[in-house]
Amino acid sequence: MCFLRGLPAALAAIFVAGAVAADQIGDRDAGEKVFSKCKGCHEVGQGARDRIGPHLNGIFGRAAAAHADYAYSKSMTRAGQDGLVWTIETLDAYIENPRALVSKTRMSFRGVKDPKDRADVLAYLRGFSDNPSDVPEAEPTARATDHDLDPAILALKGDAEYGEYLSSECLTCHQSDGSADGIPSITRWPTDDFVVAMHAYKRKLRPHPVMQMMAERLSDEEIAALAAYFKDLE
Repeated sequence: MCFLRGLPAALAAIFVAGAVAADQIGDRDAGEKVFSKCKGCHEVGQGARDRIGPHLNGIFGRAAAAHADYAYSKSMTRAGQDGLVWTIETLDAYIENPRALVSKTRMSFRGVKDPKDRADVLAYLRGFSDNPSDVPEAEPTARATDHDLDPAILALKGDAEYGEYLSSECLTCHQSDGSADGIPSITRWPTDDFVVAMHAYKRKLRPHPVMQMMAERLSDEEIAALAAYFKDLE
């Protein structure tokens, strides 16, 4: 039985040839555009850092949950212990449907169904795995300030215990385990990202009316407390 059966043709070709060059997976330039769907949680390229999800430099050939200093879900950690390694085949399956490969992953993403889009984004990511010590620059790692929030608000140190007390209203919609059922996960967010988002709702820059109402009722200290609590919530 051929183990390549069922793989997209662009992906099967790389196994037949035994090659790993990015341009033999898909179109890297097209893949950069597809990666825009991932930028809310992941960075790649020089200066990439962990955000809601780990950065993706050097992802190819790495065991699942093996990136140091990132707090993975128990399910992802277990998958790595069971031998899951990120290859063309496993990454393709994960990007198509994250929960098909890791059932309780915190990755709140419905997946990329188009085989060509998956092949293209894998070609793009492959370019940041060949030489992790000399990773090329990438637009997704740019961190230009996208808000004019007072730095003093971002500098507030939130009380996580107080945040837990305040969190019950948030958890009527959002899941504490980070899963998503049509409602985005808010666990493991960097505190700055959480605070900026909440103040954007407060200022009605983000359009969700319920979130606008919720944010408007919160003080700066309460938003900081919620950010501190959800940052480390397992």
